Amino acid sequence: MVTTVIKAIVILIVGFVLLVKGADFFVEGASSAAKMLKVPSLIIGMTIVAMGTSLPETSVSISASMNNQNTLAVSNAVGSNIFNLMVVLGVCAVISELHVSKDVLKRDYPFSVACAILLLVSGCIGMTLGRGDGILFLIIFACFLVYLVKSAMDDRKRGEITEVELEVDEEVEEMKELPVWKCIVYIVGGAIAIKFGGDWVVDGASTIATSFGISATLVGLTICSVGTSLPELVTSIVAARKNELDMAIGNVVGSNVFNILMVLGIAATVSPIAFLMENVIDIAVLLGFSLITWLFCVTKKKIGRAEGATMLVLYAIYLVYICIR
Repeated sequence: MVTTVIKAIVILIVGFVLLVKGADFFVEGASSAAKMLKVPSLIIGMTIVAMGTSLPETSVSISASMNNQNTLAVSNAVGSNIFNLMVVLGVCAVISELHVSKDVLKRDYPFSVACAILLLVSGCIGMTLGRGDGILFLIIFACFLVYLVKSAMDDRKRGEITEVELEVDEEVEEMKELPVWKCIVYIVGGAIAIKFGGDWVVDGASTIATSFGISATLVGLTICSVGTSLPELVTSIVAARKNELDMAIGNVVGSNVFNILMVLGIAATVSPIAFLMENVIDIAVLLGFSLITWLFCVTKKKIGRAEGATMLVLYAIYLVYICIR
């Protein structure tokens, strides 16, 4: 058993590395190819680059869904959202208070809460997220992306470029333009690494769960969700130390929308996902945490150190709960 567990841990770690590096290479190759095709930086930043942060979760959830590990597919996406919301934002707020932009407060955050409600309702109806639900999620996701890009384009026509849009532009402009052959290698190689990384994470997580007699839901909410969200945490901590956190809340909210609509949308379309009561409870917790964080943002237009510490304590309490239930 010890040998099996050690092997599973190694596979899990290698899988996470493949996921993260594969996503980086895929985004770099796809962004460079888009730049060569004269696609505006804003569109590249709001589509390819933004969705790139959710590629690890997408791969793990699709792989889990195809391998009949449905609870792992749901718990990975939901767990990542809870981790992003409470830990990534909580740690950043403790280091340096987070200010909230008007667009995030009035548009993006309410939409992310609506997505959590939609997931909760869809899962409760028949305790299954079916192909119809998955297709609906993807349609809503596509409409949301089109709306975001159109809004940003309209702002530019009026000469109203927001700080977030400016940072998106700078992020894309800083990317090197690769030769065509290298773009192809990065895109294909990145996609292969993401595919196998997702498979290995699911295999390793499933083996660990079986070996220790714990549920796949717990593994998905802890090991998988934390592992796929670590890059965002590290990036955000570095940005917090440099006091460059204007996009932090927007990034987390956007990532959470992607995880629900794109990740679970694709996973459910590939293979219907059966829900357990534990999944319903976890989505309800996500909704509760979303509302608490939204309240922090609305009351002071920022998340201060005290609120950040409160968020971390709430996450610790939630961890204890899922471990003993």
